[in-house]
Amino acid sequence: MINSKIMLVSPASIFDPKDPFTTGVVYMPIGLAYGAAALKKANINVHVYDLFGEEPKRAERIGNFVRLGSSDRDLLVEVDKTQPELVLFYANQLLNHTALIQSIKLIRITHPNLIIGVAENTQAVTSYLLKEVSEEFYNEGVSFLISGEMEKVIVEIASNIFEGLDVALWKIAGVSSKENDNFRSAIIQNLDELASPAWELFPIENYWKLGFSHGPLTSNRYFPILTSRGCPFPCKFCVVPSTNNRKWRFRSAINVVDEIERFIEEFGVKEFHLEDLNPTIQDIRMQQIAKEIVTRGLDINWKIVAGTKIESIKSLETLRLMKRSGLSYLSMSPESGSKRVLKDIGKPFDVRHALRMIRESYRIGIKTQTCFVLGYPTEKFSDRVKSLFLVMRLTIAGADEIVVFIMTPVPGSDVFKSFAGQFDSLSSLSFSPRWRMDFNLLLIWRILYYSVFLILKFVRNPSKMIRQLFNMKSGRFETKMEMTPVRGIKYFLLSKGLSK
Repeated sequence: MINSKIMLVSPASIFDPKDPFTTGVVYMPIGLAYGAAALKKANINVHVYDLFGEEPKRAERIGNFVRLGSSDRDLLVEVDKTQPELVLFYANQLLNHTALIQSIKLIRITHPNLIIGVAENTQAVTSYLLKEVSEEFYNEGVSFLISGEMEKVIVEIASNIFEGLDVALWKIAGVSSKENDNFRSAIIQNLDELASPAWELFPIENYWKLGFSHGPLTSNRYFPILTSRGCPFPCKFCVVPSTNNRKWRFRSAINVVDEIERFIEEFGVKEFHLEDLNPTIQDIRMQQIAKEIVTRGLDINWKIVAGTKIESIKSLETLRLMKRSGLSYLSMSPESGSKRVLKDIGKPFDVRHALRMIRESYRIGIKTQTCFVLGYPTEKFSDRVKSLFLVMRLTIAGADEIVVFIMTPVPGSDVFKSFAGQFDSLSSLSFSPRWRMDFNLLLIWRILYYSVFLILKFVRNPSKMIRQLFNMKSGRFETKMEMTPVRGIKYFLLSKGLSK
């Protein structure tokens, strides 16, 4: 093992007390866990410090926001104790940008000669393209940025630094510095060759004790899983086309289920949340994963929590097989009920197929979520009415929940530049962007969508609404709509009394 040490840092989380439902979402830093595993596999001494994970219930004011996690002073103590040669920060979520910059500032001031890098999160729609905001990082003293997937890149960087190899970092694909732009996203084709996420280096017990996660948390412990990476669709409000070059890659069924089985044996985890951008792109692979789980007799509960292209689940047979293997929750993304808006976005949606899948999911006991986006630049009154009618149709078919996001311009998305100068902070780019001139109007539409959904759901099946109340009380959540208010209230209470 190389004695020199690299330190990986996951930032604190940012929560907006005025937006308790779309901020404060808990994401375990799976991308960084993959990076840590790659370094371990290469016998490089690696240390992880997860600011949010260390103290997720510690709150302090940071401007108009609340910062959740260990203090930057605690991070400084950890750096002094560990004495790394390189500190790599993980730009995990766009909303956490303010906290990330604050941590970088302190480390740069106190350690002027330390090599500091920042790695991109390529597998989340809530992330951002570092190329778009690179100047801010460089101005705070960041030595280099990693664009694209980090696993192979960070091993090459560490080897060059620690072994004194005479290769400039900026010559490594995907590594940029202030003097040399090299934003060529590093794309890994063979995902089966990657080491499984090194969760043993993270404070996973603290995540489990929170009682909530990104997906609806039903049991006492869980793990996020990435069975694939990337997405082939060109959605113009999304950062993913830029971070993955529209390349979808996948892990084999055996590789995925091997990892699930290892997590069962080593950590006692039986609940798994698929955080893939689009896990079901290849229908036969989903069948193979489900069959492998059934064949091995694994008693698990798994959920597709980040949304998927429902058309890629080709048949009711595949859906039933997924249910038999333990699928209990399925998130899909209609985005809009307007064909014109969908064409502008670049993402078609097959309503008939979705209705079939939702009806069957309702029948066999899979909870379904449908995601909508309000406020796309070309959207008109008539388009919002069409989306409202689609909400009604999906609800009557049996959808268990909806989520309505107000479009925000993510750095790296096609629409980002059209909103330039309208917001004052990257951390204000939540799915409730109050800085938008049309926010109040969009908020009325959002409330209308939710109200119609709740009324129709109650009329269709009042017992389900009553069950949701019991789930909220017990903390065994079957949907995000049950979990989100509980999380929002807890974080809001944490923020009360904090001085600005």
